[in-house]
Amino acid sequence: MSTKPTDSSGISFTALYTGAVWHRYGLSDDALATQQGRWLYHLMTPFEAASKAAIGGNIRTFLLQRHLIIDHLIDEAINHQGIDQVLEIACGMSPRGIRLRQRHPRLHMVEADLPDMAGRKALRLLATGRLGDHHQVTPIDILAERGEYCLEQVIDRVFDNTRPVIIVTEGLTSYFSLAVISDFWRRLAAAMAKRPGSLYLSESYYRPKQPLLDGTLRALGSVLGAATRSQVSFHFRNDDEARQHFLACGFRSTRVHDPRAWYGTLPIPESRGEPMVRVIEARS
Repeated sequence: MSTKPTDSSGISFTALYTGAVWHRYGLSDDALATQQGRWLYHLMTPFEAASKAAIGGNIRTFLLQRHLIIDHLIDEAINHQGIDQVLEIACGMSPRGIRLRQRHPRLHMVEADLPDMAGRKALRLLATGRLGDHHQVTPIDILAERGEYCLEQVIDRVFDNTRPVIIVTEGLTSYFSLAVISDFWRRLAAAMAKRPGSLYLSESYYRPKQPLLDGTLRALGSVLGAATRSQVSFHFRNDDEARQHFLACGFRSTRVHDPRAWYGTLPIPESRGEPMVRVIEARS
């Protein structure tokens, strides 16, 4: 394990809230619904409503935008490129593995998270009979540089490494400074380069241009960072900055998806004005 802070208990409560959003919007399975998540959902509802009225979007809007766009890009890679291996890092209570296996029964799906959350997820999937040779849960520590939980060993252990893999991190990268997460991205790019045709999907949040909103979100980020014992960060200011950074980390090509390009095409909620979230599509 890494000697850097990686206790899952801090970020886990945000994973439970996200899981409750998926469930409320019909994207999840009852097996993944938690009492804590339902409580957080009700607790956050007044704040979400106020945010929607004030800026035309809220956390739930951005969660649904990023989640459904990522799902669409995964389906495209499976259907048109023939990739049949998916690793979702920081899986939390994400229903993606269940839904992907329902749509693509031959898919090799691996969900990964810090040991505590991975154990909780495995127990819930095991109770439904979904775990097996083609749907697994494994511990991972993205900050570990060696050992059984490090990125490289997990990928080597759980996949056929002669074929490409789709790797997803959703709701993870903003909890780390750009310097820390960039080290992970460089290692990921190197691992993917050994498996040509591999695809990485993630999201990034941009700092808003309005000074008042920017100040408010900075304050919220500080509160969330303290609650999760992490460093909540807005890494980029625009699409080109994000694109160039991923290329500098070693990815061969990078596309940045603005949710507005998918309005009317995918069943995603629309923001009033520019969405704060982008989906990153990077290839080896």
